[in-house]
Order: sequence, then C-alpha cells, then structure tokens
Amino acid sequence: MGRSQETYNKKEKEKKRLKKKKEKLQKKEDRKAGAEKGKSLEDMMAYVDEEGNITSTPPDPSKKKKIKAEDIEIGVSKQQEPDPADLIRKGTVTFFNESKGYGFIKDHENQESIFVHVHGLTEPVGEGDKVTFETEMGQRGPNAVRVKLIK
Repeated sequence: MGRSQETYNKKEKEKKRLKKKKEKLQKKEDRKAGAEKGKSLEDMMAYVDEEGNITSTPPDPSKKKKIKAEDIEIGVSKQQEPDPADLIRKGTVTFFNESKGYGFIKDHENQESIFVHVHGLTEPVGEGDKVTFETEMGQRGPNAVRVKLIK
C-alpha cells in the first residue's frame, strides 16, 4: 500500500486557504447587507453656506447674490510696468579687472555686490568710480548692464 502524498503541512496550508476564502465571502456578504442602496438624491446632496461650511440644509434663497462672470478674476491681475527711472540704481565700482573684462559694483541702497561684465559698460570704468546702472538676472544672479559714470 502506498503512502498518502499529503503531509501534515500541506493539510494545514489547505485549511488556512479555505478559512481565508470563507472570511472573504463573509466580509462580502456583510458589505452587501450594510450597503445603503436606494438613497434619494436629496439625501446625498451637500450644500455650502455663507461662511463656506458644508451643510445638509439647502441655502436660503433670499440671501442669494448675483455675480457676473466678468467680475470673477482668474489668476493674477496685470501689474503696471515699473517706471524706467526707478530701475536705474547707483553704486560704486569696488573691483574691475580690465584684462579679464569683469568686476563688481556695490549698490548704494542695499550694499549688494553686483557682477558687471565689460559688455554691460557704455564707457570705461575703474575702481572707486561712482556709476549708474540697471540690473538683469544672469545665470548666477544679478548682472549690471548699461553702466554709466556719474559726472
């Protein structure tokens, strides 16, 4: 007579698998029994009151406000272009290497050091010169452009 191919371990695994399957079916039945089917549309509706709170009672029609679609702003409103005179800043050339073609200007207002390249100059400058300039954002920060000597 041959021995059974099923071992104790195989029997236990099969029992666990069947138990899991029964539990899953039981949970499915419980969900079906507890489901709230057949709710009316009114029961599912939610409203927002004047303060922005969600409520189940509909709002009072007498408090309703009419808003025109044109009055609704989406995004940021356009800002006025800055005055060109406000963009001109004053500073002092703290360092300038003529052979390499670059230097730095210290802004008088915020004491910020701003990079300047020879291509941003309208006339030659040297260290200690008082200048007016405008700034543009470069790869590493603000760059001075349209640099002019103050006479």
